[in-house]
Amino acid sequence: MIKILANDGIHPDGRLLLEEANYVVDENKIPQEHLIDKIGEYDVLIVRSATKVTKEIIEAGTKLKVIARGGVGMDNIDLDFARSKGIQVYNTPMASSRAVAELTIGHIFALARKIHLSNREMPAGDFRKLKKSYETGTQLRGKTLGIVGFGRIGQEVARLGFGVGMNVLAHDPFVTDASIGIRLNMFEDLSLEVKVRTESIERILRDADIITFHLPGGNSPLIGKSEIAAMKNGVVLINTARGGVIDEELLIEGLNSGKIGGAGLDVFENEPTPKEALLNHPNVSVTPHIGASTVEAQSYIGMELADKIIAFFGDDK
Repeated sequence: MIKILANDGIHPDGRLLLEEANYVVDENKIPQEHLIDKIGEYDVLIVRSATKVTKEIIEAGTKLKVIARGGVGMDNIDLDFARSKGIQVYNTPMASSRAVAELTIGHIFALARKIHLSNREMPAGDFRKLKKSYETGTQLRGKTLGIVGFGRIGQEVARLGFGVGMNVLAHDPFVTDASIGIRLNMFEDLSLEVKVRTESIERILRDADIITFHLPGGNSPLIGKSEIAAMKNGVVLINTARGGVIDEELLIEGLNSGKIGGAGLDVFENEPTPKEALLNHPNVSVTPHIGASTVEAQSYIGMELADKIIAFFGDDK
């Protein structure tokens, strides 16, 4: 019988599908330091971002056939070593795209109208004074949105950006162009399609009023000193991808100087203890790494994981 360890949990919809297929699903969290001693009991390991699937854990997982990541990135899994051991590694790129895209747009709206500051200051503030302070918000229609990373999430952000009336520029070294379909739900037979050709990163940095990042993190920041210098004065940066995509020290410096007009951050370099300078900065809108954490997305993630695991094993239970 197939035994599955969902060490960071799985939505009940996904668990139900797996149990209906007669798999045993264990959601009892095993601490990172003890996982190496227990992993040998399981055929499948399901994680999110909390559990680190190291070479040592993979080596100890003598029965492991599948490692599944609920989410898009797989930087917490030693992917090359897992594949060298013949282990199938899955993630769920489709399930959470809309959730992350909507949070991205949420941060953009918050910064444009200073909603994050209003929520902080109004309970103890002077209403008339605050009203005067927040009269300098900006509208998004006509602004240029630069999207760095034009996969499923980036394309969902483009779809929402078009809906708001923004000009959209995109960059992705692996995507030449994409057709963005926009369906008007109130008219079932009416939809629009916009073709977006990707641009150089240099054009994004030069021309975008708002730049949002939707790509995996690397060993060094994608956005450093020269990239920030190439941006418009007052540019707004959004990161709902991975901590470390933007050099946080340079981000703080840019926010303090006014070179960077605002930042919307869902991810941080040193989670779960982000820099206080970012959490408390008046021009930063923050959320605690909840990009994919909607009720709908968690259900979709669980079901997508279950479908892939069931398809992998087939009738071999």
